[in-house]
Amino acid sequence: MSELFEEKVSGLRERNKLDKLRRIKDAASELFVVKGFDDTTTREIAVRAGVGLGTVFVYAATKRDLLFLVVNDDLQRVVEKAAAAVRPNRPMLENLLRVFQAHYRYFAHKPPLSRLALREMNFYATGPEAQKFIKTRERLIALIGEIVRNAMDRKAISSNESSSLIAWVIFSIYQVEIRHWLSSDELNITRGLNSLRRQLVLLMNGLSPREDD
Repeated sequence: MSELFEEKVSGLRERNKLDKLRRIKDAASELFVVKGFDDTTTREIAVRAGVGLGTVFVYAATKRDLLFLVVNDDLQRVVEKAAAAVRPNRPMLENLLRVFQAHYRYFAHKPPLSRLALREMNFYATGPEAQKFIKTRERLIALIGEIVRNAMDRKAISSNESSSLIAWVIFSIYQVEIRHWLSSDELNITRGLNSLRRQLVLLMNGLSPREDD
């Protein structure tokens, strides 16, 4: 009986913990969108979530951590979904666009929150959520590297540079382009991906003169 009771108590505690986490994330998301990141205080988030300020700090050490507490799990799922869409026999460009399409769709879902996250991720290296975010970003870059390496192995592309450097350049282009796209009033995913496609094609074709020029 005591073991069963302890199991029920443990389950209840876990449910309460998850409920508090959900309320904190919902409150932070709502306030960041309505009031803006800079004008929202951690205390306001605690009040909106119906928890003590100390409880908030159990999950996030800073307000920036709270922002990434909201988006980190989603970003991780987006990368996983993108990885599942990659096929080794597809052209490199198509695989890259499928990966980025998953991200464009996610960022288009909540533009104000997406703009905040992309703004705050620069130089983000400290806090409980930082390592989780960095790990997800590294997984995305590694996924791009896998796509590039596959294309090199199939002789679809050729370069003296490493696949990791090429992946970093592609990721950098994407980072600039997604921010530019999110700054527009009309978030048309097809238009955004077409703009990204043009830049990736430019990278893949290079700027060297052709033999027949």
